[in-house]
Amino acid sequence: MDMDLFAPDAVPAEVRAFLAAQAERFGHLPGLWDLGIAAARSGGFMPGAPPAPNAYDIAIGETVSLHVVPHPAPRAVLLHIHGGGFLLGGAANQDPALTHAATSLGVTCVSVEYRLAPEHPYPAAWDDCERAALWLVEHAAERFGADLLLVMGESAGALLAVATLVRLRARGLSGRFVGAALSFGVYDSAMTPSQRLAETGVLKGRDIARIADAYAPDGDRRRDPDVSPLYADLCDLPPALFTVGTLDAMLDDSMFMYCRWLAAGNRAELALYPGADHAFIETPHPSARLAVDRIHAFLGECLAQA
Repeated sequence: MDMDLFAPDAVPAEVRAFLAAQAERFGHLPGLWDLGIAAARSGGFMPGAPPAPNAYDIAIGETVSLHVVPHPAPRAVLLHIHGGGFLLGGAANQDPALTHAATSLGVTCVSVEYRLAPEHPYPAAWDDCERAALWLVEHAAERFGADLLLVMGESAGALLAVATLVRLRARGLSGRFVGAALSFGVYDSAMTPSQRLAETGVLKGRDIARIADAYAPDGDRRRDPDVSPLYADLCDLPPALFTVGTLDAMLDDSMFMYCRWLAAGNRAELALYPGADHAFIETPHPSARLAVDRIHAFLGECLAQA
């Protein structure tokens, strides 16, 4: 880890210009709680991209469906778990990114439509993602023509991805997933220092606390390993790439989890991007393409070594 990445002059000029333009354009807009969850879900806070023309959905249970962005001859299946603070987003909202991943990696992408808080707090989303992973373990080869599995998650989706891997290990299935791309995840639902101290940027400490109240209302359980996988036994998990920006309120989460992944004996890489805030790979941020390319390269290496 290079301390120079955190220096003010580490932020490229084009990133500084982008951040200034974003602040001018969006700095006056209401936050999630000012807007309200219903309005935010309708597209007022986190607009979704149009679905891919070849995408389709599969129901695998009463509470779970999978949104599939297929590849005609996949070498693997990529399980995707979307972000949105456990409150927002949907499996069909990232089709351009999943189409890019499908083409770049030669994989079929399968995104989980999990239940959202506050209507469905913990463990609803956790159980839905576990069910999706178990379904892929059993059916990926026959339904999609590939049995190698990868997992990718952003923000809340990264937490759910790690929790799912830990649950699979408890079932003796830890080896089925050969790589994980975990971007700006929240791994401590009781809040790391960078979460608590965040006063500017996309996510602020006071808002993160309210989000945790919605998806994990039992405050006494927020450091249970399932709710906060930073505290889980992480041994025998697949190689993982942790992607995060230096301005992200979840900075500590990714750095801490990267170190714990290594300490558990797993392969891990940490990709830090100066001047990048939360969810930057889903924006026109100047570092977004570089970060996405590195994610794809890492997952490609995992497949090559499987």
